[in-house]
Amino acid sequence: MADMLEVVASVPFWVAVLRIATPLILGTLGVLLCERAGVLNLGIEGIMVAGAFAGWLAVYGGLGLWGGVLVAAATGAVFGLLHAGLTVGLALSQHVSGLGITMLATALAYYGYRVGFPKVSTPPTVTPFAEMSGLPLPVLSQQTPLTLLALALVPLLAWFIQRTPAGLALRMVGENPQAAEGQGLSVAAVRTSAIVAGSALMGVAGSFLTLAAFNAFFFNMVNGRGWVCVALVVFASWRPGKALVGALLFAFFDALQLRLQQAGGAGVVPYQVYLMLPYLLSIAALVLVARRASYPQALMKPYRKGER
Repeated sequence: MADMLEVVASVPFWVAVLRIATPLILGTLGVLLCERAGVLNLGIEGIMVAGAFAGWLAVYGGLGLWGGVLVAAATGAVFGLLHAGLTVGLALSQHVSGLGITMLATALAYYGYRVGFPKVSTPPTVTPFAEMSGLPLPVLSQQTPLTLLALALVPLLAWFIQRTPAGLALRMVGENPQAAEGQGLSVAAVRTSAIVAGSALMGVAGSFLTLAAFNAFFFNMVNGRGWVCVALVVFASWRPGKALVGALLFAFFDALQLRLQQAGGAGVVPYQVYLMLPYLLSIAALVLVARRASYPQALMKPYRKGER
């Protein structure tokens, strides 16, 4: 027990927590942006895969690292535009469209990898983002610029949603689209913009895995992080600040289970129990918080102009 407390109090542990949390923060903010506009985006899992592949492929082809991040964001935005066309333009089921986007994006990424590297047994590598060793705080000095970007986006998005006219329009469309239309706002334009921007963040979340956490693309690397982000938005009650707390909480449990395995307990307890630990604890936290969550009233409700 004392050894575990020593591990939790160490700098390397919190470096790992922040690194694990980074794609969750970016992905959760992306989902939050979509849902505050009233649209559920279950395409996040596939968009993260596509963003991871597109960003890595761009850098492997000679583009700079930030260029790869932009390519990943553009890839996510394209799939977001497709999701918006289906759910906002055609008012189709948001669940079905999102799951279809996930399958399409994942399949295209895997197909592109197979076609581009048909005879490769080991994934080709790129030079990832370097750590920001010049920062004064030890935990931050061992992170990459994408982690700093994710942390900076939390207060920025909170300010945007709560303090700007565009944020007010976003909230109005997610709560009462009829009232928004009565104020002269285009519900379709606001929702489409939110979905495209949120999906771009999801693509950036995927690019973190290939351009910062790892230096290659491989199958199943997203590993359910997109679904975790969807749950974290509910945990956060659709607030960016609480989304950061939720992402850090899940990352804490995930980093802890890795340390528990390394401590030698796997011989007594099957390692699958440790793998389940962050998900079980996150579900428990979600159950406790979700009952009091105040969700956007127009979430998952298709809207057609002129309807009351």
